[in-house]
Amino acid sequence: MGSSTTPPRPTAAPATTLDPAFRAAFDREAGMEGILRFDRFMNLALYDPRAGYYRRNRPRVGRSAGSDFYTATSLGSIFGELVAAACAHLLTAAGLDPAAHTFVELGAEPSGGVLSGGAAHPFRAVKNIRVGEPITLAGLCVVFSNELFDAQPVRRFIRRAAAWHELGVTLAADSLQEHDFGPLGSKDDAFAFLPPADTTPEGYQFDAPVAAATLASDIARQPWHGLFVAFDYGKSYSALAHETPQGIARAYHLQTQHNDLLAHPGEQDLTAHVCWDWLAAALSDAACREVGVVSQESFFVHHAGPWIAACLAREISASSPRKRALMHLLHPAQMGQKFQVLHALKPA
Repeated sequence: MGSSTTPPRPTAAPATTLDPAFRAAFDREAGMEGILRFDRFMNLALYDPRAGYYRRNRPRVGRSAGSDFYTATSLGSIFGELVAAACAHLLTAAGLDPAAHTFVELGAEPSGGVLSGGAAHPFRAVKNIRVGEPITLAGLCVVFSNELFDAQPVRRFIRRAAAWHELGVTLAADSLQEHDFGPLGSKDDAFAFLPPADTTPEGYQFDAPVAAATLASDIARQPWHGLFVAFDYGKSYSALAHETPQGIARAYHLQTQHNDLLAHPGEQDLTAHVCWDWLAAALSDAACREVGVVSQESFFVHHAGPWIAACLAREISASSPRKRALMHLLHPAQMGQKFQVLHALKPA
């Protein structure tokens, strides 16, 4: 889920000792074999009820000391107001009444969702579903998420000796280490989404965001109708297969992005680009229509243009905090192009 403008560094200093709660969770999950596939490790590190990063009672989001990353919600209520205006426009353009829909935020922070705190909106009601809570959707909804899908576990593969190898994690003494399971068997299900080994160079790493696509499918197939809107950062399948030789998974700790995914387990955020092609296909397969992916800048300009114009007219001063926040959300050099928006309609 993490996002930051801090430049990445190659690695982070390893934790001096492994947190006892995480070690117990790892031993329990890994069993006698003592090895976890990477997606199982990532799920444990993020979502274990006792040791997972998203289950710990500590600040994660924001610019304060001790937090790890910031998102659009860190800029105040203006992000939620923009989201509400754009969603209302999309519903109205489709001949639907925003006032008949419940705005449901998936993966909302414990402190509240984007429309919490009395933000004005046109919807019938607002519902927040937080991390760890079951996702149950029915009726007329606006299903919204902000950096939810990039926080789903990925499977990791590397091309070695003209074959794909899957990677995992093992615990040796008090240290987590990468484990190579060896070449994939001829009937491994991973071949359904891996690029052909002969099209990728030696050492190419492919991080497969399969769980994000599965989550999108599970959400889209529930008995709700209305609008789906997901803000996140991702790439096309072609880019994942040919343009990311070091993989797409990253870690965020104390406002620094780095590549040591095994450092500080349960105490740092782990995140990966989504595959927009897979998410869009999951929505289409569930009978959603008008499925599209655009930049955050384009989404807001096209669907919240009048709201933006009115906001700028009110915030005349160049030093206005709300005006600066708006520019941060829209400017191509800031969040405007870094993030994309997947949106679709699910007809009744």
